[in-house]
Amino acid sequence: MIIQDVINHLEALAPLAYAEDFDNVGLLVGNKNEKLTGVLVTLDTLETVVDEAIANSCNLIVSFHPIIFKGLKKITGKTYVERVVLKAIQNNIAIYAIHTALDNALQGVNDVICNKIGLTNKKILIPQPKTIKKLTTYVP
Repeated sequence: MIIQDVINHLEALAPLAYAEDFDNVGLLVGNKNEKLTGVLVTLDTLETVVDEAIANSCNLIVSFHPIIFKGLKKITGKTYVERVVLKAIQNNIAIYAIHTALDNALQGVNDVICNKIGLTNKKILIPQPKTIKKLTTYVP
């Protein structure tokens, strides 16, 4: 199994087209063709999370929030974002973020919240393009 195999499963659940325009989702760091050694799932990719991935031989971190939100102009280790990205690269660890793609997925974050509070008549209030299909048919 390679990292891309996990990405395929994640994107079947929450296609990247469902993400908000402002968000940065998908594979942010790493090589999708590397052999998978383990997956660590987290809310945020912090330095301690990369350390935990290293300690547990995980070469894929699946993070809800993206560690890289705006473009990086330097990777010198000055900020925590730079340190996380640098450490991940140095240790051959891929980082994948799913954030608003999972928020907007039909069986994603908001669906779970609706179920927890007992809502039964659930609808997508502001559907993203490509999330709903329209079928038009004419019958004589």
